[in-house]
Amino acid sequence: MSKKPRRPIPRFNCPIIETHCHLDYLDQEALAQELSAARDLGIERIVTIAVSPDNLATVRELAAGQDRVFCTQGIHPHEAESYTDAVEEAIRNAATDPRVVAIGEIGLDYYYDHADRKIQRDVFHRQLSIASDVNLPVVIHSREAEADTQAILREHLPALHRRGVVHSFSSDLDLASFAIDTGFMLGFNGMVTFPKADNVRAAVAICPLDRLVLETDAPYLTPVPYRGQRNAPRFLPFIAERIAEIKEVPVEQLLEQCRSNSERLFFTPLHEQAA
Repeated sequence: MSKKPRRPIPRFNCPIIETHCHLDYLDQEALAQELSAARDLGIERIVTIAVSPDNLATVRELAAGQDRVFCTQGIHPHEAESYTDAVEEAIRNAATDPRVVAIGEIGLDYYYDHADRKIQRDVFHRQLSIASDVNLPVVIHSREAEADTQAILREHLPALHRRGVVHSFSSDLDLASFAIDTGFMLGFNGMVTFPKADNVRAAVAICPLDRLVLETDAPYLTPVPYRGQRNAPRFLPFIAERIAEIKEVPVEQLLEQCRSNSERLFFTPLHEQAA
């Protein structure tokens, strides 16, 4: 018996911003294919994310070579034990690059515990301070660390003027409410389509439309109906459709709002937002 063909990727007449993926994980051939597919689908900008000392320069080079690609600078909690004064200086220096739009991916991960928790917290503090000093938003990773994430963010709120996004949101509603109430965005990806991800859909349900951004976290977390394949920005329409269904709004309205939110988050300086 032949397999039922997967549903084609839907196309909408709305430009889309991919706020979180890892383009440097692709080889050159796959990268060229995915960037071409994203362009054809109307994805106008892509933010590719730094996670370790080894790819800080790589993501900047990627962004410099592609007019639609931007990047971040930061050290993921899994890599916290590799954080040094030299790494911090590199992040600070790179923050002046116009292709760098945020400090991230930073935060806490108590699920895998790849790095000592005290070191994770210290590195999170230090990178939040960088974001405050250079006036960039942050891209936050938080897994099984809700209380400490809140406590550390609360300490930095007075100086963290551009806030940021809690990406790949799958935490409890307490963290969601805290983030929303203090001016952060929530980033949602293919998990919203997973059959057992009721917690993610619950967070979508309470998230105001003006605090929501779309991401894939590609090449991971491929949405239904393409689970099992390598994820890519071109699958964003499936995520948008599911979120629009939960929010009970037309998908075009959701896409327009998410684009506006993404612009405000990454591409509009604070003084222009207030104008």
